[in-house]
Formats: sequence, structure tokens, C-alpha cells
Amino acid sequence: MENSEQQNPRLSRRTVLKWFASAAAVMQVGALESLNYVASAAEAGRPAAKGYGQDPDVSQYYNPGDFWPLTFTKDEKETTAALADVILPADQYGPAASTVRVPDFMDEWVSAPYPVQVADRAIIIPGLKWLAEESQKRFKKSFASLNDTQKRAICDDICWPADAKAEFKKAAAFFVKFRDVAAGAYYGTPEGWKAVGYVGNEALMSFDGPPKEVLDRLGVTQTVK
Repeated sequence: MENSEQQNPRLSRRTVLKWFASAAAVMQVGALESLNYVASAAEAGRPAAKGYGQDPDVSQYYNPGDFWPLTFTKDEKETTAALADVILPADQYGPAASTVRVPDFMDEWVSAPYPVQVADRAIIIPGLKWLAEESQKRFKKSFASLNDTQKRAICDDICWPADAKAEFKKAAAFFVKFRDVAAGAYYGTPEGWKAVGYVGNEALMSFDGPPKEVLDRLGVTQTVK
């Protein structure tokens, strides 16, 4: 029997970097945070980043993990998969987040050495710890072991930061960050594109333009026929 690594090998570096770029494009908030980081660093009179040395030698073969080790523990990975599936479950629009390897992506994300990912790690890892402790406190089980009703009971307390009670404010900030990264990953996959109706760069027999309701909402007129 194949072990788990053989059945579900680590994402290749090429896939990780492509997925990072795609997810960052989806996560408008993440992009803005990057700009804020650069701006605040410049205002403080210090370099925005230390740099990462030279680019990799493209003629050399690299194994997964040569650039950074994965850091999720087994419990963190299981909690991530369970929470991602609460936020992005399987439905008529597409498969669940765990099916398209969103937890693997998030492991790469929080393990990467870049400034945005390091900042997100400082929110996500403590948030996963809080989720594990809250699950034990309420139900005497790990979050991944809870049924859907129990998972939603916890998530309902932290999914809207503006409505969260004072004791849940920090967990609510974690939920927002986790949701943004998970959604950015999910909608960076072909399954995610399909879920929102994006067909990508495909040849079409005809092009009818945007739907009328969209044009009306934007107050513009279709001029290309």
C-alpha cells in the first residue's frame, strides 16, 4: 500500500509559485497589505525587505522542500482541512476545499519565508490553536472530529468580526485571514474558476458580451459586436 506521501505528494515548487501568484491575484486584500507593508517600511526609513539572494539556478533539479520546509503539524493540517471545508464545502458549484488541496496550499503559504506569508502565519497558527482549544472546551473533541452543527456553532461566533463578542474578536480576525487565504487558494484552481463561471482563455464560436444586467448595473453600453 502506498504511504500518504506517495498518495498525496507535496506540491511541486512550480505549482506552489504559480498558485501563490494566482491566489494573490484573487486576494485583493493580501495585495493591499503587501503595499501597506512596503509603505510603512519606507516611512520608517528602513528597507522594505531583506531580499532572498539570487534566483534559483534554472538548470538545476530541485526536490520539493529544497526551498522551505513545511511547518504544519498533523493537528494543524487536520484543523485547516476541516475549517476550509466549512467555509468552502462541496456543493452544486464545485468540490470541497480539501478535495482541491487547499490545506496543502495553506501549509506552503504559512511556511514560506516571504513578508506577507510570515505576517499571515502570525495570525493563522495561533488561530488554529485557539480553534483546537475552543473545540475541546465546548465539545471535548478536536475541531476536525466535530459534526457539522458543532463546527458551525463555533464558526458562527467568529465569522463576522463586527458582530463578534469581545472575547471572540481575536479569533474573528483569524477567521477573516483564514477565509481570505483559503478562498484565494480555492478560486485559483480550475475547479474554483468553474465555480464562479470563469471559462478562462478558451476559443469561443461567438461572443455575446457581458449580460445586460451587468451592463445596466455598471451604467455602460456594449459597443463591440
